[in-house]
Amino acid sequence: MGSAAGPLGVFVGLATLDVAQYVPHPPGPDEKVTAQASVLSAGGPATNAAVTYRALGGNARLVTALARDGAGDLVRADLRRGGVALVEVANTRTTPVSAITVATVAGTRSVVGSDARGEDVPPPDSAWITRVLDGAAVLLLDGHHRATAVAFARRAWEMGIPVVVDVGRWKPVFAELAPLATHLVCSAGARVPGTQDQAFGADATARELLTGGARSVSMTAGAGNVRLWLAEDMPDAAAHLISVPPVEAVDTLGAGDAFHGAFAHAIARGQSARGAIEEGIRVAGIRVATRGPRAWLGDLSL
Repeated sequence: MGSAAGPLGVFVGLATLDVAQYVPHPPGPDEKVTAQASVLSAGGPATNAAVTYRALGGNARLVTALARDGAGDLVRADLRRGGVALVEVANTRTTPVSAITVATVAGTRSVVGSDARGEDVPPPDSAWITRVLDGAAVLLLDGHHRATAVAFARRAWEMGIPVVVDVGRWKPVFAELAPLATHLVCSAGARVPGTQDQAFGADATARELLTGGARSVSMTAGAGNVRLWLAEDMPDAAAHLISVPPVEAVDTLGAGDAFHGAFAHAIARGQSARGAIEEGIRVAGIRVATRGPRAWLGDLSL
């Protein structure tokens, strides 16, 4: 694992305990399947991105909320092993747990989990946020813990820190975060409300997000090409296509989060949005080619 002397990245969002079971095929109704392997690890979009960022040599700081329970203790221990500095903004009632089944033959996964919904975490004061962000080269947000995410995004924007927003499925908080974002990294199905039914919904979503002030909007599609829209191409921004080399996938769990962590690390080192996407593609390719939520980190060439 690389040195923590690299650029500081602050990650704000969800932390869960992931319980991953690796099986030849997903069990059917009333079927029992013996797992080939079982792994406990810290999970969640911002958390996995922070772990990736740290493995690439960055100094990763995760801001999240956990409970004082057994699941939370396991999350804390895994983050310590991974070299991620944990900043707990609050204590929740319970730590979210995700049950994950990975089909080893196809490399696909299914997830049943809880998230931060129902946990009303008040935002910390601005002075505290400033101390956490002091020296940061990038801030990444996954939209969980809404009030805290918005407060961090606003302060980072004021401090001139690049803000990367991981837009999975669209949530109302993204309407608040988008105007404060430097780069928005979206999943293929993410759509701003009002653009879902348009023939060119992805383009409409990207242009809508760019009007808020972001420099770039990118959209991943698993093994498909990544689309990139740039503010400099407005008002008629067309997508630039960035190819994804074929990879034999054995485990896609957390691949998107690995992409986001690598993207953030590249931005922290001053790379362009295109360069950050290319680095995200490289790292995500390593992730899916190796089984297990942490084993692949040793394969990163720093």
